[in-house]
Amino acid sequence: MKIHESAENYLEAVLMISRRQADVRAADLCRHLGFSRPTVSQAVRELAADGYLNVDGSNHITLTDKGMAIAGRILERHEVIAEIFMDLGVSRDTAYADACRVEHYISEETFSCMKRWHRREV
Repeated sequence: MKIHESAENYLEAVLMISRRQADVRAADLCRHLGFSRPTVSQAVRELAADGYLNVDGSNHITLTDKGMAIAGRILERHEVIAEIFMDLGVSRDTAYADACRVEHYISEETFSCMKRWHRREV
């Protein structure tokens, strides 16, 4: 099943926030993504129902193994693509913003080649 870009962004955000702090809550996602509380709450419910997230009794949000696999893949794409853009002279803010859009649309083949090239493995 193909997961949509917005869901990938939520999963990536949970992973990024969890690397900075112990607990992730909906309010953290609201701040990170710039979305309203009702929008985030609905998305979290749907992602939990689909098996990508867990929400405990204290409303802490964690990734399931299934969610972690997607979040890790998207975050790696985001970081590698942004690094390549910065190597080309793009400012950090622009590189990360553009990478956020590109990461969802390039093929696995293209990303693998970009990553090998970036790490000088070609």
